[in-house]
Amino acid sequence: MRKIPQQAAAARPENGSGAGDACGPGAGLRTGWTTGACATAAAKAAAIRLAEGAFPLEVTITLPKGSRASFHIAQATAGEGWAEAAVEKDAGDDPDVTHGALIVARVAPAAPGAGVRFRAGEGVGTVTKPGLPIPPGEPAINPVPRAMIARALAEVMGADPDAVVTVSVPGGTEIARHTWNPRLGIEGGISILGTTGIVRPFSCSAWIASIHRGIDVAVATGASHVVGATGSSSEGTVRRLYPELPETAFLDMGDFAGGLLKYLRTHPVPRITVAGGIGKMAKLAQGAVDLHSGRSQVDFTGLAALAGGDARVAQANTALEALGIAGPSLAQAVAEAAAARVEAMLAHAPIEVETIVTDRAGTIHGRRGFPR
Repeated sequence: MRKIPQQAAAARPENGSGAGDACGPGAGLRTGWTTGACATAAAKAAAIRLAEGAFPLEVTITLPKGSRASFHIAQATAGEGWAEAAVEKDAGDDPDVTHGALIVARVAPAAPGAGVRFRAGEGVGTVTKPGLPIPPGEPAINPVPRAMIARALAEVMGADPDAVVTVSVPGGTEIARHTWNPRLGIEGGISILGTTGIVRPFSCSAWIASIHRGIDVAVATGASHVVGATGSSSEGTVRRLYPELPETAFLDMGDFAGGLLKYLRTHPVPRITVAGGIGKMAKLAQGAVDLHSGRSQVDFTGLAALAGGDARVAQANTALEALGIAGPSLAQAVAEAAAARVEAMLAHAPIEVETIVTDRAGTIHGRRGFPR
């Protein structure tokens, strides 16, 4: 595949920057482009080569909400009856594991009436479990990117194009190990994603959407017990408690307790364990649904009340310091209060609740077990 010299920017919007919808500290940072948008641009460039005999240096695509964006074509090659182009993924200022990856699309004509069909090339996963927007056996190319690619091909090849589109991501198998894909039953590589075409830095909505897809898979696979942990230490603790739980049972809740619990309310699983450090679990117990330090704070007066009115707790600088003052009884009180709050948020959904309070090493200091 020959390389095309890189220009100053890999991609640029024609109608505005797409800024906004960032969470907390991400507000105002540079937006980027989804793998779906990159694959669309690569596929359109390949289609242009098939139709016109030459690759463009740059292509412009229509994003799902109607704005347009232009992408530099990083690499391109062609053979008998096919053409292939690549776009380098630019995630902007988001810490996206696919940033810098090469998103490659090969387009080949298909039989009349076949429509646009998709295949997973190197580094793109295949769906193996139900519950996702794409059925098992299909390449992990989500519905919106599929629609974007089909529309881009129609702009070049005419209405109702017939083509086979193979999307590849060199190195995608290794990248996927750092994503949710193993938990979701997507094997062999990354997913081609994106509902807007734009990556918004530190996006709350993107994280919450991943949580929802994890719940969908858990429900579809008949899971009886799922776990929402605020971080890796507390998740590790639950894994040791329940070694029989499959990977799909662990929902990467992070700070988004509300996003997890509100969705579970209408997509119930029989049991949930919610686990986290004393600070985040205290905020959950006090009614916070977003546990990020920049968006909610521990009420130390309320924490002192849970500690039996210990005035020293009210003067603590951190929840961990308060735990050191009041001891395990405080962690147990937080676990009990957090369980009550989770049950209230689940609004009578048929879900049994367990809460676990840990320290940074993952040691359990408080635990309200499942009702017997």
